[in-house]
Amino acid sequence: MNIGMIGVAAVLGLAAIGSGVGAAIAGQAAIGSWKRSYLANKPASFLLVVFAGAPLTQTIYGFILMQRMATSEKDPFLLLAAGVIGGAAMGISAIAQGMASASSCDAFGETGKGFGQYITVVGLCETVALFVMAFTFGAI
Repeated sequence: MNIGMIGVAAVLGLAAIGSGVGAAIAGQAAIGSWKRSYLANKPASFLLVVFAGAPLTQTIYGFILMQRMATSEKDPFLLLAAGVIGGAAMGISAIAQGMASASSCDAFGETGKGFGQYITVVGLCETVALFVMAFTFGAI
């Protein structure tokens, strides 16, 4: 048995768990914002879908890294560690992104202003996952 394959599976699994949790957090805020708009007989902004879906990209990064790890001939313990730690970092990034997106949904839904600033902060959370993917590529 190649213990490195646990890391290969973990990188995708942990990133996807974080994406699911982050999307749920952001999605709940988007739905709440839409409800408030409907109750006030105001139009509900479809742009909130951008915030709700933002955490899903970490699953893509986990998949890309998983494919690279599956073909790596590095030490199996390095792959195990890289997969578990890298996947956890991506997953936590997605959760943080979901939390930032939730606040963005609330603020943009209420004011209709500031989309550019909000998406910038959401993108900063995403950058952590991109860095993890890029730096882990270099290590493996």
